[in-house]
Amino acid sequence: MPLRHVSPTESPRALCAIVPPFLLSRIATLDDPRFERAAQAARRSLTDIAHEHLNHGRGQHSLPPRSMLPEEPSARGTVVRAIYDAQEGESLPGVLVRAEGEPETGDMSVTEAYEGLGHTFAIFWEVFERDSIDDRSAPLEATVHFGSLYDNAFWDGTRMVFGDGDGEIFDGFTRSLSVIGHELAHGVTEYTVGLIYQGQSGALNEHVSDVFGTLVEQYALGQNAAEASWLVGEGIFTDEVEGNALRSLKAPGTAYDDDVLGKDPQPAHLDDYIVTQDDNGGVHLNSGIPNRAFWSVADTLGGFAWERAGHIWYDTLTNKSLTPRSSFSEFAAATVASATARFGPDSPERDAVIAGWELVGITTIE
Repeated sequence: MPLRHVSPTESPRALCAIVPPFLLSRIATLDDPRFERAAQAARRSLTDIAHEHLNHGRGQHSLPPRSMLPEEPSARGTVVRAIYDAQEGESLPGVLVRAEGEPETGDMSVTEAYEGLGHTFAIFWEVFERDSIDDRSAPLEATVHFGSLYDNAFWDGTRMVFGDGDGEIFDGFTRSLSVIGHELAHGVTEYTVGLIYQGQSGALNEHVSDVFGTLVEQYALGQNAAEASWLVGEGIFTDEVEGNALRSLKAPGTAYDDDVLGKDPQPAHLDDYIVTQDDNGGVHLNSGIPNRAFWSVADTLGGFAWERAGHIWYDTLTNKSLTPRSSFSEFAAATVASATARFGPDSPERDAVIAGWELVGITTIE
């Protein structure tokens, strides 16, 4: 079948991984026989991330090119999934093991990835009327069993890629629906505003993925804002870890507090913004600030978070009010404008957005 090239918005692509490098670095330096395998896995994962970021920066990479889609895409609102098995290798995409509509294979990682892609497609189509990540019926692809004891999951610009974890600190990454939603949301951001993965715009990129990752999970479970955990990556730690998840939108800095991993370092207020050259300028760290603002909006409004807060954030992502280098303050102002446009200038939704940003130290009304 003839193929057409579908390009995201023109901005530098980045390998967006769920486990931040500062956490992998800590694990990599462990000198504890209980976590010898985890330390080795973390070192290997860090090497792979560094290699891919370096190659991306040079405009050359070993990962697959952007999606090549059929000339005639599927009907709007029709999910098309494909799950591949890397068989513990690092060549992508791997062997196709389950295509859309095919039965379960008996491999739990394949099942979880397949269902997770479906849940993510569902909220974007049913709530936001977005037809896949590109709004043009792009097939959703994922590769499982990537690498040997690979301690991460990432979006490579084309597909979701899942490692199986080391079994000592991390379990399989397909276990968390918020992780799947988070990584696919990087694709939505890439096809819309294209937030540069560096500094504040990079933290906003991570923030957007955390927001929609949690909304995917809440929508699938039918949870309202009060019932939801607001955690990203719940279930990917083994029982050896004192922690619930990688991040908390409700209370940044509280997701884990462990003798081995240390304490979750995310700030929850602009006063505590972390200036660093690591982690692409702290993209996984400082995302906690806008994360708490979104949680506050959803909590204040109550009900299902995707119905009002989610729509405001989606509108902001898609209404061309942002640039690839937007700052926290610019993003915040854009959400106020989106709330005003959708719900009115005197609406409780607009008031909640203003109050949410003020909670984290960002003033939107001069």
